Amino acid sequence: MTSRTDRSRLLVLGWEGGGNVPPTIAVIRALSARGHDVRFIGDDSILPQARAAGARVARWKRAPNRPDRSPQSCFARDWEQPDDLSGFVAWARAIFLGPALRYAEDVVEAARAEPTDAIIGSDLLFGGMVAAEALDLPHALLAFNVSLVPLPGHPPFGPGFFPAANDDERRRDREVAVMVDAMFDGFLPQINAARARFGLPPLTRTLDQFRADLLLLCTAKAFDFPVDELPPHVRYVGPLLEQPGWAVQGAAPNFDGRPTVLVSFSTTYQKQEATLAAAIEALGALPVRGVVTLGAALTGRSLPAPPNVEILDSGSHDDIIRRAACVVTHGGHGTTLRALRAGAPVLVLPMGRDQGENAARVEYHGAGIRLPREASAAEIAAAIRRLLDEPSFARNAQKLARAIAEEGGGAARVADEVEAMIRAARAPLRNAVGA
Repeated sequence: MTSRTDRSRLLVLGWEGGGNVPPTIAVIRALSARGHDVRFIGDDSILPQARAAGARVARWKRAPNRPDRSPQSCFARDWEQPDDLSGFVAWARAIFLGPALRYAEDVVEAARAEPTDAIIGSDLLFGGMVAAEALDLPHALLAFNVSLVPLPGHPPFGPGFFPAANDDERRRDREVAVMVDAMFDGFLPQINAARARFGLPPLTRTLDQFRADLLLLCTAKAFDFPVDELPPHVRYVGPLLEQPGWAVQGAAPNFDGRPTVLVSFSTTYQKQEATLAAAIEALGALPVRGVVTLGAALTGRSLPAPPNVEILDSGSHDDIIRRAACVVTHGGHGTTLRALRAGAPVLVLPMGRDQGENAARVEYHGAGIRLPREASAAEIAAAIRRLLDEPSFARNAQKLARAIAEEGGGAARVADEVEAMIRAARAPLRNAVGA
């Protein structure tokens, strides 16, 4: 427990994006367990979980607010877009950047309603960043995957490139970085409108809004691309692999003597039916025991399956992965890191969002294979055979598992970093009082 004099009044921001929710809940639980007064502002669909984790809760009033996790309530509907870039722009328009003013107004109102010592925001909610700057409060951003803003020596976020190894690839990265900046700067009027509302000067570049005291990367350094030196405000704090309640309570699969292959394609809807059907067909052609978890996005769907494949609405991935010889997934950060933490090699079929970046890192470390989401059942079956038959994949996955375990971290480290940030902010005041 934190001493009474060090307890803080914290405002945590959240939004319903699927895989970002369980880590947010883990952070709330860790901070509440230390005695901090945690308030959470987020979508109605998240409030019961945040309350159960120890937070006092409030809903988004002006900002977008999802009542549930159904595909119908999703504001972005990126699965309807023609490509991954258009999908990201849809999210930016609907949540990340377009409604920045509405998010900022809700956060400022909540922070001013009662004493607030610090804000813990999301690296994707730019309106929250504007609000924290306007309030002049200590501000930590949580990134529940790899950094949206490239670290030194890393390629631009999005295309799933490896780090540049020659002049042509460095030129490629510079050209793509210009395109990425242009995409973000398309929303500069919305960011500057939010800043003007609270008397802040305009920016000339949208990504300059990243002005938090801390950027906490909730991933493993060993999983990420190498970086020689981190910016002083950036920390790796380890993956936050809390399971959603519906998964923990899911049914247990039946195991037998054959190698187990887990197939899991996202807790949110991404039009994954065709890819999932191809993966199930691939399992039917292999001497394996297939376990497919549909997740909240597809719960209740009736899918044909061969005799060696069991389809569950949900299930504890921790329990299954401990028995799995490999994992087939869309490449969401939680599923990918959960597999690698257990030393299971991964076949990734990215469907957008951060998934191409995660797939690139899996491939870079030799811990799995990346295929396009349009891959055929035969291509998927061939990739699974390689993961099972070529020892290097399991060896590299187990090497990553050891490195992730040695790093440690998780929600407790997030709490450590937040507390250190607040102590640093209070130090000048204490020194002034002492003087």
